[in-house]
Amino acid sequence: MTRATLYPRRVTRAVIAVVVGAFFVIPMLTTLEYTFRDGTGHSLVHWASLFDPAKAAAYAPIRVGLTNSLILMVVTVALVLFLLAPTMILINLRFPRLRRPFEFVALLPITIPAIVLVVGLTPIYLVIGRSLGTGAWTLAFAYGILTLPFAFRSIQAAIDATNLSTLAEAARSLGASWFQVVWRVLAPNLRNGLLAASLISVAVVLGEFTIASLLNRQNLQTSLVLVNRQDAYIAVVFSLLALAFCFVLLLLIGRTGRAGTRRLHRRERA
Repeated sequence: MTRATLYPRRVTRAVIAVVVGAFFVIPMLTTLEYTFRDGTGHSLVHWASLFDPAKAAAYAPIRVGLTNSLILMVVTVALVLFLLAPTMILINLRFPRLRRPFEFVALLPITIPAIVLVVGLTPIYLVIGRSLGTGAWTLAFAYGILTLPFAFRSIQAAIDATNLSTLAEAARSLGASWFQVVWRVLAPNLRNGLLAASLISVAVVLGEFTIASLLNRQNLQTSLVLVNRQDAYIAVVFSLLALAFCFVLLLLIGRTGRAGTRRLHRRERA
């Protein structure tokens, strides 16, 4: 079977690209058109109200929610990169018999509805509230569980494509410590999986509403609901801005990861 028969034709690819693109673009265009409505026609009155000092207090929940979501994003990605990834490396290198049980536990949250997760997490968050406070950042523990199946699959795919044992034994035979093995040898080879896990974690955290709402924490999505009760148009404006912000953020993270991969390949060729 030739390579040409494995890939769809150019026309087929173009049709798929148009259909998928329309699936994303049409809802955004209609949403953008909605923000221009002013009751009698179309204008920029709702966008101009973003800069109205008299409405700054009404928009304050958005600033608080966005700040909390950014903090949650950083903490959740840190949990994935510095807790989940090293644990998976350790299990694959030293405890391969635990791989299947760990995979079962890691994939379990995807089968549990968010409302059931909240019911189970509520007693835990009562303890967390008494010991660590009720700050929004504590939601990162719940989000770490929520992103666990997706992050696990991304990192495990990179681990399966890499011979961890050979790399680790070679580095250890050259005198590297275990920290150096993980940080300077294994992590660069797992870069794509770690990057994909980070991207998925960022997307899940910035779009999550149910757990934050039921646990009475404020993030970007719950803030949009609060503002929507006062002004539906401005809530949609902020939703579009948040969507654009997420898109740019994910694009920057992706380009940063690809730049690192290209530098790694250049070093290997040198």
